[in-house]
Amino acid sequence: MEAKKSSKKNRHIRFRPSLFWDVDPQTVNPNKHARYIIARILEFGRDNEVRWLWNAYPTALIRDVVKKSRVLRPRTKVLWEVLTRAR
Repeated sequence: MEAKKSSKKNRHIRFRPSLFWDVDPQTVNPNKHARYIIARILEFGRDNEVRWLWNAYPTALIRDVVKKSRVLRPRTKVLWEVLTRAR
């Protein structure tokens, strides 16, 4: 499942370095690395990053990441399962 909402907004987002501590944030591509970005924001994102996430990616893709992710903590997974059902 690819990210279908492709706007200038999500192409030019500047991620904070602490969100992607294990890679160079400037190399993270919102379209190519959608699943990685979604999981990281769901786990460690701030309010503004989560808002960006809802606008940048389809809810179905976010649900799929929540369902299949191996990196989300159990509590985080439960929270996002509930929140994505409400959307």
